This record gives sequence, structure tokens and C-alpha cells, in this order.
Amino acid sequence: MKQKAIITAGTGGIGLETAVGLAAAGFEVTVIGRDGERGAHAIERINAGATAHSARFLSADLASLAAVRALADRIVAEGPLTVLVNNVGAMFADRQDTIDGIEASFAVNHLSPYLLTELLLPALRAGAPSRIVNVTSGAVRVAKRSFEAVEPPGGYYGFHWYGRAKLANLAYTLELAARLDGSGISVFAADPGGAATAMTDGTMRHPKIVSPALRLAWPLVARKFARSTSGPASVAAQPSIFAATDASLTGRTGIVIGPEAQPIPPFRPATDPRIAAAVTRLSERLAPLSSPVGR
Repeated sequence: MKQKAIITAGTGGIGLETAVGLAAAGFEVTVIGRDGERGAHAIERINAGATAHSARFLSADLASLAAVRALADRIVAEGPLTVLVNNVGAMFADRQDTIDGIEASFAVNHLSPYLLTELLLPALRAGAPSRIVNVTSGAVRVAKRSFEAVEPPGGYYGFHWYGRAKLANLAYTLELAARLDGSGISVFAADPGGAATAMTDGTMRHPKIVSPALRLAWPLVARKFARSTSGPASVAAQPSIFAATDASLTGRTGIVIGPEAQPIPPFRPATDPRIAAAVTRLSERLAPLSSPVGR
């Protein structure tokens, strides 16, 4: 059976490098993104390598829950899926809402991969043994651990809200791994560390992405951000590629792959069943698995 892989936000940066790596490993790769021109360049780059199958691009705005549902319908209709890499991520200097009226950082970094993953489970079951790889971040360590509502109390600080959304997704990832244990679907989180990407080169230059206390030390914080996001995307993609392909992970699940492309202990709050339960309740309320008009 042909091995098929889906990589969200796969037209540039870490996502594109992940797609290149999976194509080189023999997967038929589909990259998801919003921009057709970037998609065409990505496919040209992937197909320029030594690949067994031609790559393709599918356009979808993953900030839209309706677009996520439509994308999932198409992928499920195409049959078994071997690997899903939820690479999509975004950080915002100013608070934004999606077309669904949901705060954008939480929507893009957690709700979108949550909904896509849940809707693609039939295809992943059909393709078993299969793997889900959710890209996480060290920013989880600065997150507020309150998930009773989409927005935590206090002001909007992009880096912290990004970390909170990634913490929600990491808690979901570990819960999903436990839920699917024995199903033939393995679930991993991959922490790429830092890399020079469009997000890190842009948003992370704004002092207002951090809380007022950290702004007082912004020159030091900015230098730390610059150092931690200066590496090549090809290196940052290695944890995702390892999680998706490495034979040492066969039959295993619920593992976090660190920036050195080796298993690391999960961030402890993400293993708290109370946090996982709160994330599940919020996710099911904001992104129900059935669309309002039914599926």
C-alpha cells in the first residue's frame, strides 16, 4: 500500500523541510497551505529531490473551521492515510479573531489541528500502522494553565497566548495517544526548538508579545529570542521527520520528540488530567466534530 503523508503549513519553513524529508523517505506527500504560488514553489522544491512519488498542494485556510472540515472530507474520501503532521502554527502581536469569531492564536495552534486530526481518524485507521505528529513549542512553559474559556484572564500577550494554545494542543496530543493506544495509530509531539522562519523573523521582534514584566527586560529577552530562532528550518524539521518515520518508535505512542530528535520527558502540566479534561471540553464546544448543518 502506498504510504501517504499530509503536512499542514507545508509550503515554507519547517513544514516544507518536513515535507522534503518525508518525500525522501518514500511518502507520497500532500502539503496544505493558503497561498497557491507558495504551494507551487513548494511542490517544485519537493519534486526536485529523489522522490518515489510526485507531491501535491491543497489549498485551505486552516483558520476556518469550515475549511478544515472540507479539507478533511476530501482527504478521507481519498482513502487510507499513513502520516499526519500538524505543523500549522501562528503567533500574533495583536489580538485577532478568525472568521468563526474565535481568538486566532487558539484557533490556529490548537483548534485547527484538533479538528483536522479527529476528522481524519477514519483515514488513519484505514492506513494503520499510522502516525500523528503534532508540532509543539517550548513556549508552553510561559502559558497560563486555564482552559475554561478560549481567552485567559488578563491582557493579550502574543507569545504567552501562543504558548497557551500549544499547551492545549500538547495536552490533547497526550490524551489522544492514550485514547488510541492499541488502535494502530501512534501519536507523537515534536518540538522543533527554534528556527528562522516567517513567524520568528516577524512577530517575535515586537516587545508587546510578552507580558509587561518581561518588556522591562526586552533587550535581554529579544537577544534570547534571536539566539533561539537563528537555526535553519531543515534542522528544526528533524524532530517531526523522526517522529513520522523512525523505526525505533514502531508500536510506541504518547512520546515527545525534542529538538535533538530524541524522546524527552513531556512538560508536566500537559500530563495533568484536569488540564486535558478542560481542553477537551473547550475544544468540543468551539469545534464540534459535526458541522452546524450536519455532516
